Amino acid sequence: MKALDIWINKNQALTYGEMIEKLIRMLNHPPHIPSSIPFLGHAIAFGKSPIEFLENAYDKYGPVFSFTMVGKTFTYLLGSDAAALLFNSKNEDLNAEDVYSRLTTPVFGKGVAYDVPNVVFLEQKKMLKTGLNIAQFKQHVTLIEEETKEYFKAWGESGERNLFEAFSELIILTASHCLHGKEIRSLLNEKVAQLYADLDGGFTHAAWLLPAWLPLPSFRRRDRAHRAIKNIFYKVIQKRRSSEEKEDDMLQTLLDASYKDGRPLTDDEIAGMLIGLLLAGQHTSSTTSAWLGFFIARDKAIQEQCYAEQKAVCGDDLPPLTYDQLKDLSLLDRCLKETLRLRPPIMTIMRLAKTPQTVAGYNIPPGHQVCVSPTVNQRLKDSWKDALDFKPDRYLRDNPAAGEKFAYIPFGAGRHRCIGENFAYVQIKTIWSTLLRLYEFDLVDGYFPSINYTTMIHTPNNPVIRYKRRSL
Repeated sequence: MKALDIWINKNQALTYGEMIEKLIRMLNHPPHIPSSIPFLGHAIAFGKSPIEFLENAYDKYGPVFSFTMVGKTFTYLLGSDAAALLFNSKNEDLNAEDVYSRLTTPVFGKGVAYDVPNVVFLEQKKMLKTGLNIAQFKQHVTLIEEETKEYFKAWGESGERNLFEAFSELIILTASHCLHGKEIRSLLNEKVAQLYADLDGGFTHAAWLLPAWLPLPSFRRRDRAHRAIKNIFYKVIQKRRSSEEKEDDMLQTLLDASYKDGRPLTDDEIAGMLIGLLLAGQHTSSTTSAWLGFFIARDKAIQEQCYAEQKAVCGDDLPPLTYDQLKDLSLLDRCLKETLRLRPPIMTIMRLAKTPQTVAGYNIPPGHQVCVSPTVNQRLKDSWKDALDFKPDRYLRDNPAAGEKFAYIPFGAGRHRCIGENFAYVQIKTIWSTLLRLYEFDLVDGYFPSINYTTMIHTPNNPVIRYKRRSL
């Protein structure tokens, strides 16, 4: 401490920000964006427009830089080469639970996901992945199509509706039917839907920043909803355990699963994993589905090509969808892929540095929040031609990002890749196949939604869309 005091005295003429910057250069830490606001740092500027903030920092400082928010130091790794550090890392070096547990544990419950050691979480993910297979997806297509048709009956012939709200409700219905089983789906009434909404309300900036025990109204609603949903699940799980008949669904997969040491899952673990499986994808899929709708409403030529593709692949009479047909809907697939490029639901993937790390010649010390932004990586002009344009056909030919492993990462990458990616594609493509057959979509007076940065998932602002039933 004496040496540090001497150094500070020698540099008294510098401002606080200049002093920090000089010290960082001496330690060979990543370039640090100075701030004159103690503790809060860049929280206000970042919160107001995070994408612009990161892109400006990339232009000024390069692919690796750091800044302070709410007393924490965030080091961002932008571009494919820098991002490789995070995606190739081991959990003991760049730790996930230390970042996400305070957010997920109150929602999913203890004993699952980021509340357990990583080796246990990996076993749980493997169990879930076992139930997310092609045989299940083939059944899911029919279930999702039926749910979608039933839900949109209420829309009538034409009108204007909040597309994001509709998808938020529909994604819960379809995901519950496919991932929870018919018993839990049959219990999904308005009261239970509100419980899901209250539980989902636990995914907020406040929940990430503040202790879970604080008596905030949203925290209390979250905790009450967690207990109520768990009690519903317990009854269904116990009834299924006592039944001699076995269903071919995710619930049965988890009932039959066991850890490497032979221990079966407890009712509490199964309930927590079912909640996690649903809510981890609910916001992401509903947001992506809504943005996809606005992109094809803005480009009517692409929308009509997608409709024509339905007839070309499935037949002029548009019979019920099948999984094999879904795979052949290549234009719809490219539209979804391009939507995920321009509007990935998760803007930042984070880890906590537990050991010293080196990237691009810089030293990252333990304690830094190490971050990669799919949103920024997927629109870097260094990697993508016409980076801000919606161009689904860019995937038909070579593009500058083709050889960059981490240029396109809407579902993460490597050992950290999301296990729900294939289900999300099946779910969203089935829903939009059904909607394209039912309706034509238009922007309302040319309005294309801006991005809502106040939520952890970047949703569309005022997402009202115009629709009209197709004439047969």
